[in-house]
Amino acid sequence: MRWEGLFADLEGQLAAEERRELDSEVAERTRRERALVDLTARLVAALGAPVSVLLEGGRSLAGTLADVGDGWLLLGDRGREWLVPQHAVLSVAGLPAHADPGRTARRFGLGHALRVLARDRTTVAVGLAGGPVLVGTLDVVGSDHVLLAEHPEGEPRRPENVRRVSALPFAGLRVVESRR
Repeated sequence: MRWEGLFADLEGQLAAEERRELDSEVAERTRRERALVDLTARLVAALGAPVSVLLEGGRSLAGTLADVGDGWLLLGDRGREWLVPQHAVLSVAGLPAHADPGRTARRFGLGHALRVLARDRTTVAVGLAGGPVLVGTLDVVGSDHVLLAEHPEGEPRRPENVRRVSALPFAGLRVVESRR
């Protein structure tokens, strides 16, 4: 009987040690997998959900996360839409705890998203880093900049309405709001 108790105790110690090793391995694998998840994957998991975004410079935007691409996100709220370069984002509230491996971001970058606005001749309000908000029409989208023809809001982009044309590097963009 004494031997049976000793063997049972040893068996229990081995089982407990195996459980600790398994728990440790699961925790380490979880940490490794979480380390591989980038912000874009978390944003994609939140598509269709309300989020709040704090931009460099202190501006906050709140709305539904409508789309996510390579280096950008699109927010919408009551008919307003904001194209936000990911480099301008300081924080995002409202993201789910886990990424969704079945969903991916659009593969095209900020330049392609801006080209859609330029093609449609949409009036936009462009928020710049540490600067004013410029209103106008995107004329040309280059590889790292846009040309904005500044004109009064509500007036079409015609030569007589254009105040000036400014080159805006992508790095200085904080938000581009569509003013349809």
